[in-house]
Amino acid sequence: MEKDLSNYRKSYEKGELLLRNVSDNPIELFRDWFVDVDTNFNVDEANAMTISTIGLDGYPKSRVVLLKKYNHEGFIFYTNYNSEKGKAITNNPNVCLSFFWHAAERQVIIKGKAEKIAENLSDGYFESRPRGSQLGAIASNQSEVVANREELEEKLKLIELQHQGKEIERPKHWGGYIVKPIEIEFWQGRPNRLHDRIRYQLQEDYNWKVERLSP
Repeated sequence: MEKDLSNYRKSYEKGELLLRNVSDNPIELFRDWFVDVDTNFNVDEANAMTISTIGLDGYPKSRVVLLKKYNHEGFIFYTNYNSEKGKAITNNPNVCLSFFWHAAERQVIIKGKAEKIAENLSDGYFESRPRGSQLGAIASNQSEVVANREELEEKLKLIELQHQGKEIERPKHWGGYIVKPIEIEFWQGRPNRLHDRIRYQLQEDYNWKVERLSP
């Protein structure tokens, strides 16, 4: 079976990204782009990002997670620490995050190191989650083989009964990571494939080196 996609083409014409217009700090540019995309481009789940890790088998693997907070220190998401991605991060904390906002013809690629956030911060976020999501975090042994859907649903029902009328505590195997960036690249689609690419690299003095890259 073969499908030729060589005639799939699109002209990118929705914006520009020029060095003279960008901040010295990439988090400020990320904030401006995120607010713009979330407000003006009707992007569904603008906080959806792809995280790539190096698995225990030596292969890279990418999957979509949700960004829950960002600040000048880094980018925070939550997951099961015993999941495939959690084990990969424990083995090799070097990760890559990427956002692709198709409607705005923009992409952001973030290289950095992932580390667990403080337990009280994970507790606070867990408490803010819907009760069903809290129960699901306990019911799912993320990334492990399960016989069928019914097994999961039965386990969830049992956990619901066990916690009926009780507050649900965050399981110790579930919590947040912060990805502290060392490099952030911003990509803006432009006509004729002459896209704008601006790269920030963290220096030893904690200032950012800003450069334009060829498309």
